[in-house]
Amino acid sequence: MKKFRLSLKAAALLALPLLLATTAWAQSVSLTGYVRNYTGVLLHGDHEYSIIQNTFNLNVEQSKGKVAFKVNPYIYQYPDLPMEFKLREAYLDIYFNTVDLRIGKQQIIWGKADGVFITDIVSPKDLSEFLLRDFDEIRMGVTALKADYYIGDNTFEFVWLPTFTPTVFPPEGSIWRPRRAFPIPPKFDYSRSRVTPSLENSEVFGKFSALTSLVDLELMAGYAWDDDPTMHAVKQIDPATHRLVGLTIYPEYHRLTIGGGSFSTTLGPFVLRGEGAYYHGKYFNSNDPRLPESVVKKNYLHYLLGLDYTLWDIHLSGQFIQQRILDYDDYIVQDENTNMGTFLASRDFLNETLNLQLFVYYGFNNNDALIRPKLTYDLADGFEVLVGANIFTGTEGWFGQYDNNDMIYTKLKYSF
Repeated sequence: MKKFRLSLKAAALLALPLLLATTAWAQSVSLTGYVRNYTGVLLHGDHEYSIIQNTFNLNVEQSKGKVAFKVNPYIYQYPDLPMEFKLREAYLDIYFNTVDLRIGKQQIIWGKADGVFITDIVSPKDLSEFLLRDFDEIRMGVTALKADYYIGDNTFEFVWLPTFTPTVFPPEGSIWRPRRAFPIPPKFDYSRSRVTPSLENSEVFGKFSALTSLVDLELMAGYAWDDDPTMHAVKQIDPATHRLVGLTIYPEYHRLTIGGGSFSTTLGPFVLRGEGAYYHGKYFNSNDPRLPESVVKKNYLHYLLGLDYTLWDIHLSGQFIQQRILDYDDYIVQDENTNMGTFLASRDFLNETLNLQLFVYYGFNNNDALIRPKLTYDLADGFEVLVGANIFTGTEGWFGQYDNNDMIYTKLKYSF
């Protein structure tokens, strides 16, 4: 007869909902969240599952006078992988007359862009599934001290991150692992990739927001780490033949100084949006044979212009986004200008219980795209059915590299 053993972690997971429900009943804590099944099927080959994920997401909140808190635990369960039990947010709010403090793990959202990150860089990204997760799941929580100081309709925001949290990339073997072209199979050495937690290595950000009758304006600045590592490549050359015989890649994170801002304003029936940032001291890969580690340090710009309009109850939105490397040289692997566009069309039907949406990313440099149609239906109070597709076009570029990952998917979600 087999013995049933319950691990401490599993017991905690089973006990958590009951414990929180008891606490909520006793102390009037607000409990909201959802349970969701997410299933995707690839359209090519043997039509394998791209994902089977069961999610439990819980928001625990309470406010008493000048103090409030929020805890957001979540569970991802997959049939063939270990269960993920994590905290997206766990913070304390303290309110004063003109200042609000938020201390703990939190998501921080800046900027006006849809679907891209320009000044919205305080919270790092989880790209385990590329850009396919909902953005509140892509944007990771960070341990931070955030202070908001209010003067009329203006706000000064200060953020301090005591430790660095990098971007999460797909693991080895994932269909979302980015393609990297190397002349020979490399050896990866991660000895230089650790950023030691210390006061010296902390990150700071500041933002000024103004809401006027003419424009909604944000100005920001930051001294931070680049969330994405630079791949320093050290080549081993045979002195006799001058041929490449070895390649070692050292992923390494570097400091950035960032300044930028965003705005939105109304022009008759249109909403005009803009956002931009200047990055000082970013590293790019280079093929210059004179460089010992195949990287070069440059400054660059990242900006967009967007226009929103409603026509026949259809919400339409378009954006043009450009990344521009300053003082460019021809050895740099990335193009001097990387141009991308996005398009959104969305309309509600049946008393807003049915929504049809189309969102498209288009890369001009490589003629590649990600096309995302979806239909969402509120079947009953709190119960939502979503059917969608992710279609990749092209053979190169950010989207074209996933041309074999076209998929259809469903999400069944119950919110409480």
